[in-house]
Amino acid sequence: MMKGKIHRATVTEANLNYVGSITIDEELLEASGILPNEKVQVVNINNGARLETYTIPGAKGSGIISLNGAAARLCQVGDKVIIIAYALMEEKEAKQWQPKVVFVDENNKIVKIKEKEIHGQTE
Repeated sequence: MMKGKIHRATVTEANLNYVGSITIDEELLEASGILPNEKVQVVNINNGARLETYTIPGAKGSGIISLNGAAARLCQVGDKVIIIAYALMEEKEAKQWQPKVVFVDENNKIVKIKEKEIHGQTE
């Protein structure tokens, strides 16, 4: 099941010479429920690339979204990405599960967090 998502974040860095991973503003990690070192899927809206890597917390409030290592080949600064974490759970829990979805502006500042949906209406 989708655990948490950061929707339409803007890539601020692409560092080919780093050892790998994606650096994400710690504030965004906390809001989305994504943990440091957690495996995530990154979907590049600009070019359709999809990759998996793990997270590293960046400076809180910095807005950093940095693709590091080989992932830097798949994203450019300014690209829009969706960052998704998944969790395994029993069917009973999955039926009640509500993921955290964090919407950000062009500077990767939080504009809305969706945690609960009732009959199509977000609380």
